[in-house]
Amino acid sequence: PALDAFARRAVVFAQAVSNHPFGPFARALLLTGRLSPANGVADYWDPLPRNSDTIARRLAAAGYATAFFGKWHLAPRDPSAALVGDTHARQVVAPEDRGGFELWEGFESGFQLNDPWLHGTHLPQPVQFPGYQSDVLCARAAAHLRGGSERPRFTYVSLEAPHPPYAAPVPADIAAPDPAALLLAPNVPRGGAVEAEARRELAGYYRHIEATDRAIGALLAAVDLTTTAVFITSAHGDMHGAHGLFRKGWPHEESIRVPLVASWPGSMPGGTDAPVALADLPATALALAGVPAPAAWTGCDLRSCATGEIGRAHV
Repeated sequence: PALDAFARRAVVFAQAVSNHPFGPFARALLLTGRLSPANGVADYWDPLPRNSDTIARRLAAAGYATAFFGKWHLAPRDPSAALVGDTHARQVVAPEDRGGFELWEGFESGFQLNDPWLHGTHLPQPVQFPGYQSDVLCARAAAHLRGGSERPRFTYVSLEAPHPPYAAPVPADIAAPDPAALLLAPNVPRGGAVEAEARRELAGYYRHIEATDRAIGALLAAVDLTTTAVFITSAHGDMHGAHGLFRKGWPHEESIRVPLVASWPGSMPGGTDAPVALADLPATALALAGVPAPAAWTGCDLRSCATGEIGRAHV
């Protein structure tokens, strides 16, 4: 309901895709405006290079106060450690590995969808915050935005949910759907283990969507949507049993297609089938700030896509 309400006043990009439907690569692209491996992230375990020309550094140079909240997934990390658990969730991301954000508060990874460990600018060591991760991060980002600033602000909120483990708990008042009653895509094989897993995982996935939708609604309530540009998207999709496959990274529609709903001062509600991608978001953010995008940044200004014209503003 929160995202639906936002979409009714926003521009819905119905043909948006992730250039890199895998977490670290998509995150590096959103920060640098450059595709992998040109941005320095060529492997799942590659950290974002410390000297990266990020959107945070570009906007800081233009006078913006920059802030990041949530999952980073781009620091040097131990590939032998368990992907799920406290090791990566409590790993301290060094200040020089935080992409140039003035205020940084988050965690490396760990897929802890509840009671996240946060550290950063004002938290030198990880502190565990009780509650659903999306609620915690959106509440802290909202408090930051309500604090006021004499400078224009750029705030990046990075949520994990909906993301495996889909069986992770959500707030108690979020009802669990009946897996047997869920509608599956026609390309999910029926009558076997794939269908059973797809139904089980989708039931959890939908609960996390509902819980995260509510958290995003609370965050949106903290900003003036008439004067603030807002972009809501995802790093990737999920196969959910389509073609008998699960997770992301596959060269199929279900993996690469992402939601993208956006509004900015002066935008008109509506939708567009213009083909757009995550690579367009950094360039659009710079354009909104009146900052030319570097020639190496591959994206376009999404505002021109919404009016049927593709435009670039590069130096």
